[in-house]
Amino acid sequence: MKSREITSRADKIIQETASEEEIVQVKKPKTMVDWLVVVFAILSVLMVTYHILAFTVMHMKQGVLLATHLLFGLSLIYINDMIKSKKLKIANIIGIVVAAVFSLYVVWDYDAYIMRMQVVPNKLDVLIACVAIINILYATKISVGWALPIVASAFILYGFFGHLLPGPFRSRGYNLQRLATTLFSDQGIYGSALGVSASNVFLFLVFAAFLAASGADKIFSDLATSVAGKYRGGQSKISVVSSALFGMISGSAVANVVSDGAFTIPMMIKSGLDKAYAAAVEAVASTGGQIMPPVMGAAAFVLADAVGIPYNLVVIGAIIPAALYFISIYINVDVEAVRKGIKGLNRDEIPNLLNVLKNGLPLFIPLGILIAALMGLQWNAMRSAIVATAAIVLLSIFRKDNRLSFSFLVDSCIRATKSALQVVAACATSGIVVGIIAMTGLGLKLSNLIMALGESSLLLSLVAAMVVTIILGMGVPTTAAYMIGSATLAPALIGLGLAPFGAHMFIFYYAALSAITPPVAVASYAAAGLGDANPMKVGWNAVRIGIVAFVVPYAFVINTDLLLIITPFNLQTALNVFFAVLMCVPVAFSMQGWMVKALNPIERAIMFALGCSLLSPNNWLCLASAVVFFGWFFLYRKLYGVAGQAASN
Repeated sequence: MKSREITSRADKIIQETASEEEIVQVKKPKTMVDWLVVVFAILSVLMVTYHILAFTVMHMKQGVLLATHLLFGLSLIYINDMIKSKKLKIANIIGIVVAAVFSLYVVWDYDAYIMRMQVVPNKLDVLIACVAIINILYATKISVGWALPIVASAFILYGFFGHLLPGPFRSRGYNLQRLATTLFSDQGIYGSALGVSASNVFLFLVFAAFLAASGADKIFSDLATSVAGKYRGGQSKISVVSSALFGMISGSAVANVVSDGAFTIPMMIKSGLDKAYAAAVEAVASTGGQIMPPVMGAAAFVLADAVGIPYNLVVIGAIIPAALYFISIYINVDVEAVRKGIKGLNRDEIPNLLNVLKNGLPLFIPLGILIAALMGLQWNAMRSAIVATAAIVLLSIFRKDNRLSFSFLVDSCIRATKSALQVVAACATSGIVVGIIAMTGLGLKLSNLIMALGESSLLLSLVAAMVVTIILGMGVPTTAAYMIGSATLAPALIGLGLAPFGAHMFIFYYAALSAITPPVAVASYAAAGLGDANPMKVGWNAVRIGIVAFVVPYAFVINTDLLLIITPFNLQTALNVFFAVLMCVPVAFSMQGWMVKALNPIERAIMFALGCSLLSPNNWLCLASAVVFFGWFFLYRKLYGVAGQAASN
């Protein structure tokens, strides 16, 4: 393929996978910047090929894999930034050179490098470490914004000057040599966070990219329309269903919003929904993609590594909480449709379900293979992702509309690396934070504080952990928020008696929900841009629609039946799941302020409390709450059914 053709294809994919602010339009490969698109494409193909070989036929040391993974990631971040800005940047070029230098410094003699860092580092080690840390922070700023580099810088300052602080957060303080060399080792940057990025996460992103390049977004959109489009409020229900489906292959809230919301948000607004509400529906549904099995967000792989369990068990444990999340959103938008009298799509606007399934068969087969490999054969995540990706490539040979070609492979590789850039930067920078936490004992100090709260009330400790995690996640990728939160908060929650998996899932959920929680809610902001709505209004609407997601983590740490893998499935588990699903209905009525008729503030508060009581592990309380709710509902249907229906129209 000629360079002109490569540039055209690569630039097209970079545009498609970028957000509205990131779109690059290079029409002809005439300038130096246009050639950067070619370089980006070549490096993308090399990165994908290298990682697949690393987990199939090549055998290399973990540190060597991490160093090369980081080099690929940093180089592509700098190149992508220059493509978006349409100009060469000297700082970025220097950044690429520096990344190559310190990465090769690690790779050249990895064993000797690690030994020196742990025993007696020399002056060159210290210099290289300092330069590498600055380089990574700068690349992270380019990739994910200022929030995470500022957090990491604050932790570095704490490492230097912690001995000056009063009270329980005082630490011994470290000099430059100790701090820099520890962070530039397998205890910091090259630790487990980057390890997960280089293995599970990247290979699943490759699978998702190949699936998307095969047309999965169109198939999922048509499937959602054919399933939900005919019902009242079908436009918003399409958003919920399609975001759940797309989330299974995306695992990124913002990517889901940008890809799915461009179609669903205008459709919802046209149906009669308020702009802020329509954008909020998409933001909440897209955020759920990070907790939606079988392909969850990158943080789920980190969670599996932190807890020490296979990824397939994480998937099983997430099934019921994820189902509650999307059932709740679906009920919320249904109530809103009733309240506003919004009807479904016309029959001629809805694709035939059988035709959609027939056209989507080549895409559903790889998903089935992935699930079978993870759940049935219990293969590790890397092997499962590689086999499922191979299935996509093989099946594309028999497709007429998207047949296997060189351009298809290049497009898929570009999509994969483009979606991986934020993860690479976030994991490397989070390694810095985690390294500081381990050095200074900050995690133990914070754990002691939360455990002290827990002595008087477990609920207070959980609320404190929730607030801290959401604050950590403001403007920060979910993966980074989870890693920092798990390092500081999980030990305390486990010490209070929570099961390790439940404690980590608790933190993981709130790290994901920070994407819709004001004042800094990246998924809500992305949706607001697509819907031309006020970002803060979108954020608060998103919290209201997704309120069940804020409640469910409390339920599954208290009632571990909802996580499936902690306690065996039995009749008690089935009852708990039934009551948990039922809980979504009164909570939705409370949040929407509507049940047959408009509810006053007191009725809404009682309805919300009634819903929460259905999550109790006490069967009798759940049964009593269910009886009260159904009695209340049917009483209002009898008293206000006709008037309420009239009011909704």
